[in-house]
Amino acid sequence: MNACLEVYSNGLRFENPFILASAPPTASAQLIKNAFKKGWAGAVTKTIRDEDVLNSNVSPRLSAIKDRRSVIGLENIEMISDKPIGYWLEAIADIKKEFPGKILIGSIMGAQGTESWKKIARRVMEAGADALELNFSCPNGVTAQGLGLAIGQNTKAIEVITKAVKEVCRIPVIVKLTPNVTSIAGAARGAVKGGADGICAINTISVLSGIDIETMTPLPDVDGYSTYGGLSGRCIKPIGLRCVAEIANETVVPIYGAGGISCWEDAVEYMAVGARIVQICTEVMLSGSLIIDGLKRGLAGYLERKGFASVGEICGVALNKLITHQALNRGYIVHPQIDYSRCGKCENCIEICSESGNGALYVGEEGVIADNKKCIGCSLCSFICPNGAISMIPTKLGITANMQANF
Repeated sequence: MNACLEVYSNGLRFENPFILASAPPTASAQLIKNAFKKGWAGAVTKTIRDEDVLNSNVSPRLSAIKDRRSVIGLENIEMISDKPIGYWLEAIADIKKEFPGKILIGSIMGAQGTESWKKIARRVMEAGADALELNFSCPNGVTAQGLGLAIGQNTKAIEVITKAVKEVCRIPVIVKLTPNVTSIAGAARGAVKGGADGICAINTISVLSGIDIETMTPLPDVDGYSTYGGLSGRCIKPIGLRCVAEIANETVVPIYGAGGISCWEDAVEYMAVGARIVQICTEVMLSGSLIIDGLKRGLAGYLERKGFASVGEICGVALNKLITHQALNRGYIVHPQIDYSRCGKCENCIEICSESGNGALYVGEEGVIADNKKCIGCSLCSFICPNGAISMIPTKLGITANMQANF
């Protein structure tokens, strides 16, 4: 069986579910064209601004967060597109003429007031964009103008502006939300109430990535000063997944998942909690747009291995397994099982369990031994074992009334 990667969302045909997010990789027509040639199904332009939106970038504008081997996150203080709207109107028409089968979504930002949003929406639609993405989520610079994140944190503003744009649009309107809110599901409901055809989640997370402790300057260092920025990359995937799941459980519109997707497995996770299309930015910045080959190949192989005929069959399949904490089975207990052929007898797990667990591990003749009477089944030992010698195995199943009665 050959799995089909084709996806339909908002009446648009995507040849595969992978598109470029609004970001530096979509900052020009040529960059988008190059990505389309390599196999990306679509792209969201860098945010196109109304002439009244103030925009001025700085240098440097990035700060990296690293683990021992690689970059796991990027803080950016970059603003929206520095190209004028006239450039983008010509670019959209040109791109669609050369690549009519690709999906081109225009990310837009109006100035304060609905008339500015309606004006820019009309112009980008008439240029030939397949859909619009309303940027209610940029945390950098524009917030001081009451835009971006400032709109995304105001549910009524989300509803009002979305409704205004929908009044003048004949193409799908997708609202891009910020995770920097108390309830992203509430923000999504506001967008849907305003008539949004789809939701994109998430944009970057407001952070301060670090301090240079030699100069005591926050990063990125712009001539001795800095500001708060937006965090993207692999480290934010768990937040993105939670947000998409919450939105999927509250709305029925298509969801465009974004945030920390670096491989096809990440994409499957987003689809499993409700995303139809996934948007990728930071991994392209770090590894290049040719990652699309591995994304498509990996997803196709997974679908075939699991017996799925299409991408659509994955969408939302994990949602019914998300329940309240109170409803979780208190009678389900796991304990460590140790593979002595892999155990290096480093005793890291014993030390960690004694300090952060329940002192359930000790050294025996063969190696580490678990005392299941002491073990609370937290699973920490399995994560910190450098050799992958510890697995957590269910040892008790079922639930009793008095266990659940505590809730």
